[in-house]
Parts: sequence; structure tokens; C-alpha cells
Amino acid sequence: MTEDQLPKDKSEQQSKTSTGLDQNVAGLLSYLVGFVTGIIFLLLEKENRFVRFHALQSIFVSVLLIVINTVLGMIPLLGWLVNILIAPLTLVLWIVLMVKAYQGQYFKLPWIGDMVEQQLDK
Repeated sequence: MTEDQLPKDKSEQQSKTSTGLDQNVAGLLSYLVGFVTGIIFLLLEKENRFVRFHALQSIFVSVLLIVINTVLGMIPLLGWLVNILIAPLTLVLWIVLMVKAYQGQYFKLPWIGDMVEQQLDK
């Protein structure tokens, strides 16, 4: 996110979305149930880039984690052990993403954040 794309003041950060929610609340909610709420907010929100960014990032992260868990689940023993180790990290990531969105920050994950920005710029 370049400096000119970031909100300039607190009133712009707290702007309403087409859903009637503050953008930081909508950003947080887009992570709540993973790709499900991500898709809902992506479909409902047509204008607000902040909400669309977090909704798309939620979708991408959720799908990636589902694929990783599925692949690891197919590998007996070693895959299951790695899956058990990844589960707490996934929880921490989920909480961090929701907190950053609620704080009004564009928290861009490596690779996924770049893909999300490319999608938004289309």
C-alpha cells in the first residue's frame, strides 16, 4: 500500500461502508468466518477499498489454509503432526488479521497481499 492510498485522517478511517458499518468493523467481520464472510463483504461492498482489501485477503488466506490442511491431512503421521503444529499458528494469524483490520490498518501478508492488490487494481 503506498502512502497516497492510505486514509489521511481518523474521520476517513471511520467512514461508513455500503453496508452501513464502519469500515474497520466490516474489515474485521470479513475475517470472522473465513472465506464465507469474505465473499459476503466482497459482494456487498462495491466502493470501499479497505473493506474489499480485507475481504479478498480473507478469501485468499482461507482457501490457502484449507488446501494446506487437506494436503497435509492426506499424509499419514508426518502430515498430521505438521497439521497439529500449524493449527495454533493459524489461530494467531486469524486473530492478528482481525485486530489489524479493526485498527484500520492495511495489513498486507506477503505474496497474498500483493495478489489482493493486483485484483483490486483491475
